[in-house]
Amino acid sequence: MSKILLFIIGAVLGLVIGGVLVLYFFGGTPRAASIPGNPIQPPDAAGIPAGTATVVLNQQFFDTVLTTIFRDMNAPAFPLNLTGQNKFQPDFQPTKIAFQQSGNCEGKIVLLPEGSGVQTSVRLENGSITAPLAFQGSTSLLGNCINFAGWAQANFNLRYDETQQTVFGQIDVQTINLDGVIPALSGIITPIVQTTLNNRVNPIVILRGQQLALSLPIMATEGTLNGKVKDVRADVKDNAVNLYITYDFAGTKGIQPAQ
Repeated sequence: MSKILLFIIGAVLGLVIGGVLVLYFFGGTPRAASIPGNPIQPPDAAGIPAGTATVVLNQQFFDTVLTTIFRDMNAPAFPLNLTGQNKFQPDFQPTKIAFQQSGNCEGKIVLLPEGSGVQTSVRLENGSITAPLAFQGSTSLLGNCINFAGWAQANFNLRYDETQQTVFGQIDVQTINLDGVIPALSGIITPIVQTTLNNRVNPIVILRGQQLALSLPIMATEGTLNGKVKDVRADVKDNAVNLYITYDFAGTKGIQPAQ
């Protein structure tokens, strides 16, 4: 038996063992991290109650936010869950799966404005929020560094935590599509990438309690009108997310200082 054949057999066995270890550590199907609060429900069929304000986040808003992040800031990057190589360095531009020595392996995933034929975006369609995410990254496996690139399809869900008076966003990655990956490697890398995105990206703060609360001085009455959020509902219509924020209002005598 030639040395080349022995090498191939050893590599295949290594990949199989690596895949088993990945499944062991992940403990089954990758899932999104636990997020504070409860899923935001659609508006009540009886209508929007009194004391409700509406915040509209349209498609152009999300497009502008993402464009600004990729233009003016560093690309979002997250350490991978199953590697100790978490050094963040710039100039990391792999485009295909490749093996190299693991000494310079970054062990992270980087979101890209576009790649693999997909543009990273937030899409408001058919009453739901979805997010295609282009990415590239690397991970150390069996002493080698594997560079990879591809894109993920994720659902985007909204949650409200009453104790923090905060609206959170949660991505839930449904599928991972890797560029030019043989099945043996795909079975190892896919759960790593999926779990990393689900756990490292979440939770996403949409509106904080300080932004939702109201404290309005009414000078003519020498008092202050306070509004505490008691319910948040949402729906997706006409390429926009509509947040319906219902307040419990109360007045106090005296002008309260701004929070």
